Amino acid sequence: MESAKKVSDEYSVAGQPSADDLNQAAESGFKSVLNLRSPNETNTLPDEQQQAEAAGLNYANVPLNSSVADEVLVNRALEELEDLPKPVLIHCGAGLRAGAIALIATARDLKWTLEQLTAKANEVGLSLDQPHLKQFIQETYSSNLDDEQT
Repeated sequence: MESAKKVSDEYSVAGQPSADDLNQAAESGFKSVLNLRSPNETNTLPDEQQQAEAAGLNYANVPLNSSVADEVLVNRALEELEDLPKPVLIHCGAGLRAGAIALIATARDLKWTLEQLTAKANEVGLSLDQPHLKQFIQETYSSNLDDEQT
């Protein structure tokens, strides 16, 4: 899938894929799809799970709000990522939530420093102000930030 941005060997992110995009993802080696959209969002693929499974992809959906960080849903998305066969295409409407979840999962897996996380966010074009990512940074790196400021 050409529009996907690779965050790590395990996770790539994109905006809403079409049925053709899902087929291309499967053909290019993706094993799974994690959809972070709610069914009531505009321009969703109504039969996405069926389309993904027909393409041979494992599928999970965790409806993550785009403007409010929800620790329970973020943890649920991360748990889904642990269980899904890799590589995983993570998507939402425009790719921001997907990018945040992919960065969080990768940072946890690889024990990234804040500098490594920031560099990767810049590389994939994701603002660190995205609510889910901002909350993760505050919770995970706050002691490091406090140490740097003293």
